[in-house]
Amino acid sequence: MISFYPGPSRVHDEIPAYVKDAVQQGVVSMNHRSNEFVALAKRTDKLLKQKLSIPRNYTILYTSSATECWEILAQSLSGEKSYHLFNGAFGKKWFDYTVAINKHAEGILFSREELLNADDYAFPYREALICLTQNETSNGTQIDAATLKRFRNNNPEALIAIDATSSLGGIKLDFKQADVWFASVQKCFGLPAGIALMVCSPRALSRALQINERVHYNSMPSMISMMEKWQTTHTPNVLGIYLLMRVMEKVKPISAVHKAITDRFFQWKAFIQTQPGLNLLIDNDKARSYTVLPIHAEAKDIERIKAAAKKAGYLLGEGYGDLKPNTFRIANFPAIKDKEIKALQTFFKSIQKK
Repeated sequence: MISFYPGPSRVHDEIPAYVKDAVQQGVVSMNHRSNEFVALAKRTDKLLKQKLSIPRNYTILYTSSATECWEILAQSLSGEKSYHLFNGAFGKKWFDYTVAINKHAEGILFSREELLNADDYAFPYREALICLTQNETSNGTQIDAATLKRFRNNNPEALIAIDATSSLGGIKLDFKQADVWFASVQKCFGLPAGIALMVCSPRALSRALQINERVHYNSMPSMISMMEKWQTTHTPNVLGIYLLMRVMEKVKPISAVHKAITDRFFQWKAFIQTQPGLNLLIDNDKARSYTVLPIHAEAKDIERIKAAAKKAGYLLGEGYGDLKPNTFRIANFPAIKDKEIKALQTFFKSIQKK
């Protein structure tokens, strides 16, 4: 079965061999306070920064998932006020998680066809936390780099946190335009689920230490102090970190990955336009995600296509939330091969003839 599900999605072919190496090298039994783990953490950090163009003075923290990142930010960094701008289910969930912890959070809903005008959002709380979902997995939209830069310029004292779960590792991101970027690894990194990254600016670390929330096991000040020793507050997913290191050794620099992913996106766009009854969900070309493609069709056709695809060996993503009856989603992640995309497109052509 070839998975086009937008997370957990297809893993890199080399993962089984890397797991075997980890067993043979004793990684699966590695003590997370040992010198060996420190060496693993240092090398993984270096590779992530090199391959993804992360600024050297940013700090990478490990968590279990992007969902845990929502919780950590609400506990340790939201301060007096946080603003959540969202147009889909995952941005809304992030806001809901925050409200459950911090009643001073404010949600701002915008249309999935809308291009955010950052000039409309100069927030009154100068030291607020502004929360944005760069790539909304539920509906296949994204916020572009120019818009993020305008948010940064218009709110110089605020911290900006970005959920990049379905884009980090797949497209080039300008990390300097935000203070916290976070993502799980089961999407663009082509890894099994179980770890997530929080990429933090010096300003984010300084604010977390100033707020100094230390009530929780994974409070940011504790995470920061442990990572200064290249360790974690908890026993981490050492195997996941090792697999991340091995994948980062293999992948091309993000500029090359970005080009491959965007080229594929435009090829997918052209292909879908030739298929009767199938349409990209998002009409606004400038709002479309490069890494997640929701396809809209009649409800009866959606069920028929998904069932036929599964029988043919292709796992398509379900539509999410209220979009489920009339959409399915296709992942455009780096681990998916060109030949697999061509095979899926051939399948779509074949069922159109029936």
